[in-house]
Amino acid sequence: MNSKVLLSLPDFVPDLFSGAGPKSDLEGAMCVTQMNSVGASKTTYRVWPDDPDGFSIQRITPMHHNFHEHPLFQVPQLVQLGLELSKLDQCRFMTPNRTVASALAHDSRPPDGRSIEQFFQRMEEPGSSVAFYNIEVIPRYQALLMAVVDSMRSLVEREQPEIFRVNGFVFFSAPPSVTPFHIDRENNFWLQLHGHKILNVWDHRDRTIVPADAVEDFIVTQSLRKVCFDEAFLSRGLEFDARPGDAVYFPSTSPHMTRSNADHTTPGDRLSISIGVTFYTAATREVARIHQVNRLMRKCGLSPSYPRESPTADAVKSAVGGLVGAGRARLGAARARIISMTTARSFKHTPPPGSY
Repeated sequence: MNSKVLLSLPDFVPDLFSGAGPKSDLEGAMCVTQMNSVGASKTTYRVWPDDPDGFSIQRITPMHHNFHEHPLFQVPQLVQLGLELSKLDQCRFMTPNRTVASALAHDSRPPDGRSIEQFFQRMEEPGSSVAFYNIEVIPRYQALLMAVVDSMRSLVEREQPEIFRVNGFVFFSAPPSVTPFHIDRENNFWLQLHGHKILNVWDHRDRTIVPADAVEDFIVTQSLRKVCFDEAFLSRGLEFDARPGDAVYFPSTSPHMTRSNADHTTPGDRLSISIGVTFYTAATREVARIHQVNRLMRKCGLSPSYPRESPTADAVKSAVGGLVGAGRARLGAARARIISMTTARSFKHTPPPGSY
């Protein structure tokens, strides 16, 4: 199931810190006008499965895309994005020497004390790694993320309507580098933009990989403590050897990890850049509500059915879970107000997105 589209990494612009961003707002749009011998034509950027009729939002699916050719996804523009996001404290740096079994830990500053500018000047050094969180706060990238989702919207919404909260996460890494084994709440379109990366992903319904109580803890409390990697898992998952133009869709709570290896690189092609375009739907919200109730039942010594195993139970749990989640959110907000009033520090409560 590995898909390989071999395209070379664009040459780096010599001065990445000249401050040059997109030349106009048109470059943030889905289409960029190009001239040819016939006249003006538009390049449409999109994500597509090889078999649109067979696409299901419940299955891991290898795909293709051409967003790696978009002006805003070229290296100099992405570096400029990183500099903008660093001012908003939305760059996260992985600790060195981590493995796929490590905790998913990161810091808001480069681990070796470099400035953000120095990091990008030396970003091809082995082990360098940074993630840009929630790039949708930058308007030109918000439009681009919506273009990714919109290119697949009709296929998604025939199974799961009401797409909401579209987010984007960009990952820079120079081998050897890994993103440890973990799960996410959202559905995910994962696109390789530059260089090479290996993605391993597992079926979200396989409870031998991540047990039910671990999923519930993560959905409700954001804890990954019980989400643990084992080498024996490798034979049960899918591995994608990704190059620019390759993409993979995987559903909410699908366990996954990535790694980039030095033996797959060549001079001028040492940097790997990928993006996760994530989103929720009415269905992911309903499942989160069910997990709220299942976690309470499990704490009472019961063994609740997993979401989608019993439609009748799901309907009741979803209704109750909405109330439980909203109640937890109100209690959290009240606690935040009390902390803010009784201490010198401000405390902001943000419930897990899509949880009620």
